[in-house]
Amino acid sequence: MNSQNQLFKPDGKNSIHDGIEHSPSGGKALLDPTDTVLLLLDHQTGLFQNVKDIAVADLRRNTTALAKLAALIDLPLIITASIPEGPNGPLMPEIQQVAPHAVYVPRKGEVNAWDNALFVKTVRETGKKTLIIAGVWTNVCVMFPALDAKAEGYNVYVVIDASGDPSELASRTTLARFTQAGVIPTSTNAVTCELHRTWNRPDAAQLAELYCMASPSYQAVMESFNKAQEVGAAKQTNNGPKSTRSNTPALAAQSR
Repeated sequence: MNSQNQLFKPDGKNSIHDGIEHSPSGGKALLDPTDTVLLLLDHQTGLFQNVKDIAVADLRRNTTALAKLAALIDLPLIITASIPEGPNGPLMPEIQQVAPHAVYVPRKGEVNAWDNALFVKTVRETGKKTLIIAGVWTNVCVMFPALDAKAEGYNVYVVIDASGDPSELASRTTLARFTQAGVIPTSTNAVTCELHRTWNRPDAAQLAELYCMASPSYQAVMESFNKAQEVGAAKQTNNGPKSTRSNTPALAAQSR
């Protein structure tokens, strides 16, 4: 069984079940992994060429990190594309490479994925009421379905650094409209942390790798930690009994 399924129960409490006593109020304001579906919309190579508010390399890396997270913790993932045979281009291949469980929903020309009956049906059939959405462009391909889903009663989060717009102005305008409508802006790192919740889990090392994708500088933190451990262990070997240590990235990441 996936460790995520053991850690969290679909009881609406969003408590951590790892054999340790935790505060009963913890997690109530955070994403509930048992009630969440990830929607990655229109991450297409043609549209990437018009993204100006974030480096495309960062956008792709963050999107890939989200897809890997979904695969790691068994989070439902739905993807779609807008006229992929046209100038918008195909979907970035990394998503399906790292998350083969992703469900692709073809559209029939609709700009707004929420206008597509099959797409909405696929979302509803997950039984989840919280949507995490990212896509290109933010002010169209993300905003339209986000606003419609919010109006339908879903809890909607938009991952801004896994989305992109043609300009900073477009992005700022979209953020304002999101907040006015009750759609919650977030980041790849925040989503990972909210769904992660505890290092007391067997997939901690794999989760630590995702933090390095969302924040590449964090890799340096882990490398310096591991090097310090190596130096300390070498001194122990030369001067006395060797201490027990771990080389896993998760241990380095536990200092977050």
